[in-house]
Amino acid sequence: MNLQVFIDDTMVQVSLPSSLLEEAADFFARMDSDMDKGWQMGREWVESPNSVQRCQIAADKLLGAIEGGNETLKMLMAGYIVSRAPGVAAVRIDTGGEMQETELLSTQQSH
Repeated sequence: MNLQVFIDDTMVQVSLPSSLLEEAADFFARMDSDMDKGWQMGREWVESPNSVQRCQIAADKLLGAIEGGNETLKMLMAGYIVSRAPGVAAVRIDTGGEMQETELLSTQQSH
């Protein structure tokens, strides 16, 4: 399983082991539980993030993990996106501070 991550003009390929989604299910459930309480998304507080917004939040954390060289967090955030948004092949992360501008791209859109 792969997730392409577009950051400005750079593409990072994140290869996920097939066992990751099952092994990290509890971690993903804790993330969902945290987001159930609402989340600060850029300048806006979102009381109840929907599934796309949850993936945008994970993508923001993914960006930080890639920039910080945190391989474990990178794999977990990419895994969260893949597990919560089936059919997503790529994510284009907004780097201007507006995480709601982050786009989830399906297989058809990423070409």
